[in-house]
Amino acid sequence: MRPLPPMPHAAPSGDDAAPFADTPAALRAQGLRFSERVQVSSPVCYADELDAAYREAGDRDDLLAALNELLEAERAGARITLRSAAETDDPALQRLVTDIHRDEVRWCGVLIDAIQSLAATPSTRTGAFYERAMAVPELGARLALLNRGQGWVVRKLQALLPRIVDAHIHGELTAMLVSHQQNIARVDAQRAPQASQAPRGPQEGASS
Repeated sequence: MRPLPPMPHAAPSGDDAAPFADTPAALRAQGLRFSERVQVSSPVCYADELDAAYREAGDRDDLLAALNELLEAERAGARITLRSAAETDDPALQRLVTDIHRDEVRWCGVLIDAIQSLAATPSTRTGAFYERAMAVPELGARLALLNRGQGWVVRKLQALLPRIVDAHIHGELTAMLVSHQQNIARVDAQRAPQASQAPRGPQEGASS
């Protein structure tokens, strides 16, 4: 009868037999392939990464929605100022409105670039504010309404900027914020003399 081969951890059959070892090196020497270290993914870490990805995607969607909303508003402002500049013969007022128009066009370009840098397609729509403003026939009243629209953009940017981590987009939108604040002040200064010259009603207590 043929002798049975020695079992693992059994006593060796002779002095020349190498002792059995279960180290990775010994197992490889016997033709068995085992890695030195087995890495097991942690369910907790994987869930954290997945949650972060979902949060990042949500933040990106919110950012794109805000940028497109601003783009539509700036496009409306550009169209309002283009038409309004042609309705006045006052050189100072025409220069002011033309300057604002150029700024609005510039910020449209900045917003389009920002949206495209996020691998998205910019909106092609014009904000509803355009129709609302152009329904006001008197230019001074229309500019007052335009200034309120510029104030809306300022508030929107102030709320949006703390959420933007991209340094380039943050810098461009900061410049856009400052520009709108300056244009609001310029329109207010332009309208101040007109407001002071506006006819006033009878003072309270005056005789009829």
